[in-house]
Amino acid sequence: MENNKPLENIEQILKDHKLSENDYVQIKRILGREPNFLEIGIFSAMWSEHCSYKSSRKYLSGFPTEAEWVIQGPGENAGVIDIGDGMAAVFKMESHNHPSFIEPYQGAATGVGGIMRDVFTMGARPVASLDSLRFGDIKQDNDTGKYQRHLVKGVVEGISGYGNSMGVPTIGGETSFDSCYDGNILVNAFNLGIAKADEIFYGRAEGVGNPVIYVGSKTGRDGLGGAVMSSDSFTEESKKLRPTVQVGDPFTEKLLLEACLEAFKTDYIIGIQDMGAAGLTSSSFEMADRSGSGMKMDLSKVPAREENMQPYEFMLSESQERMLICANKGDEDKLIEIFHKWELDAVVIGEVTDTDRMELFWGEEQVADIPIKPISSECPLADRPISKPKYLETIANTSEVGSVSNQEAFEKMMSSVEVVDKAWIYEQYDSMVQTNTVKKGNDLDASVIRVKENGKALAMSSDCNPRYCYVDPKGGSAAAVMESGRNVAMSGAVPKAITDCLNFGNPENPEVMWQFAEATYGIKEACKELSTPVVSGNVSLYNETNGKSVFPTPSIAMVGVNESQDRVLPSVWQEKDNYVYLIGKTESEFGGSLYLKENFDEVAGALPKIDYSKELKLWELVIEANKRELLASAKDLNVGGLAIALGKLSAKSGFGISAKPELGVDIFSETFSRAVLEVKANKESEFLVLAHQLGLVYEKLGKVGDSDKLEIDDVSMEVSKIQDIYFNTFENIIHKED
Repeated sequence: MENNKPLENIEQILKDHKLSENDYVQIKRILGREPNFLEIGIFSAMWSEHCSYKSSRKYLSGFPTEAEWVIQGPGENAGVIDIGDGMAAVFKMESHNHPSFIEPYQGAATGVGGIMRDVFTMGARPVASLDSLRFGDIKQDNDTGKYQRHLVKGVVEGISGYGNSMGVPTIGGETSFDSCYDGNILVNAFNLGIAKADEIFYGRAEGVGNPVIYVGSKTGRDGLGGAVMSSDSFTEESKKLRPTVQVGDPFTEKLLLEACLEAFKTDYIIGIQDMGAAGLTSSSFEMADRSGSGMKMDLSKVPAREENMQPYEFMLSESQERMLICANKGDEDKLIEIFHKWELDAVVIGEVTDTDRMELFWGEEQVADIPIKPISSECPLADRPISKPKYLETIANTSEVGSVSNQEAFEKMMSSVEVVDKAWIYEQYDSMVQTNTVKKGNDLDASVIRVKENGKALAMSSDCNPRYCYVDPKGGSAAAVMESGRNVAMSGAVPKAITDCLNFGNPENPEVMWQFAEATYGIKEACKELSTPVVSGNVSLYNETNGKSVFPTPSIAMVGVNESQDRVLPSVWQEKDNYVYLIGKTESEFGGSLYLKENFDEVAGALPKIDYSKELKLWELVIEANKRELLASAKDLNVGGLAIALGKLSAKSGFGISAKPELGVDIFSETFSRAVLEVKANKESEFLVLAHQLGLVYEKLGKVGDSDKLEIDDVSMEVSKIQDIYFNTFENIIHKED
């Protein structure tokens, strides 16, 4: 066994690998001896927060994960749902937060590449991407503001560079800004692919003697320690960690995608796994663990990009564009031939065994021997203490609502970076490649693609309001599920399932763990009540710098199915003189609102009330009215309430409206389960019958284009001025240094 003598300076080695003394005791118990340096590295990676979910796993159990349309729930590379006619949608969301803060271009690019591999390793062709991005305060005229603008530029360039090169459209997402992200930006990437429902591949290694094949790029030293780095908080030293950030090559990934899809048409493959976090270590252990088997690998056979690489580096490198395949014995040469045709490395590096152990060799020398179960699915769990945050006592009430004029509030909120159009971002993304995009993210609410194989459409939306989650983690997380579902419903699609990316601060802080626990309770409740199970997801903890954690940010991506690609409902006003209706009763609810943030720099108050039955009835109204062709458009109400929703609609459509709901300051209320619907002029009576049957509160606001201004109660602004604010503000901010 390599270096099977006691390690010198074990205390420092454990510290470098983020392992505790208790971890070391457990490692020795599992092995029945002292570990060598390679084994320490493997345990460190597999037991890292990023790979093991040791702080969060306790709270993830109990998520609703099943429904008649769910083919594969959590536990595989991505989730899978049945979308009818023998077709399936494969999707997942993941984080690349820490790498993107250190090296924004490569961090974001490799995040996109990694999530695409998670999807196409299941046998699906990636057809759509979303991104959920959180940055600090980009408006600041100081070094922090300048660095945040640099991060925005780098992240967007990385996403566009990789996605555009892969020929996969980025069709939507969300971007928000808050000073809580000054030290930790969040980069969450979502991808969805299409496959035949009976041709899904899984990450398993089974069948004693079956070969284990390495395919893709050669292995270098980039990304070493990436999983461990992403499992710790940031300090000022963290910006020096560039060696732990992987480097991506989208052109190689494109070759890998096509090679895999060609190989999937054969019967050569038993299982396949992307080499993501912790590289060859996690992929090999996870494949063997899922099958209850063992594995033997010779690391000297792994294709190397650099000279004199050692077993430790081969196992822990996070070089990109690599896969591990378990093939049928006897078919390996034919499989390798496919990958060689696509100019990719492919070599047998091991085989499946029945030992329940991972046996690693360097030529003839055995360099590691580790039982699989204890390091993989039976890793130690951290039952961390929880404590309700003290700040909740000080932010319970708000007292300043209504102390500024509605006109002043509207002008300030309409120019918020959270509200204004982000054309500078989305125009860098190719949203139309593959020619299936029906509705892009800049078209408001959900993004939609057609499924040419069955004539249906898939709607998807990524959502989370971190302010809601700060004032009420449980309610805010439930609201994120509702909002993502509401956006999908506004396009006429039935919300079916979610994937999530749970971004939180330091789990060693009991208040952060309380936030996390509450968030999971909210997601469980909402997904159960709305019949939208969780099919995949990711947890990102330690989003903290110098003791300051980000707001709880459980990003939710909802996917829904529209039975007809020809009945996708827009979210922008379509035709002058159509009727505009507000659906849902408006209450005076400002907790966590944009109104408080923009006018008083305050995040406080009680969250708006949640009523799942009202939410479902709203969805039903829009979906059914769309089927009957009663609507011309549908726009949900969220940040900024009715006034800001009308402002966006006016800006995007060029039409004004004169509305007098007589709500006072409540034109900015963020009461949930509301929408602005554009009813076709000749369909009004039929629409009202349907709304009445569903027991929904509704009010006619006016007609599309009945004014050349946006007028809502005592607020008035020329449409041309709204458009100038809406379309030009963000680019002016982002180019401050130019």
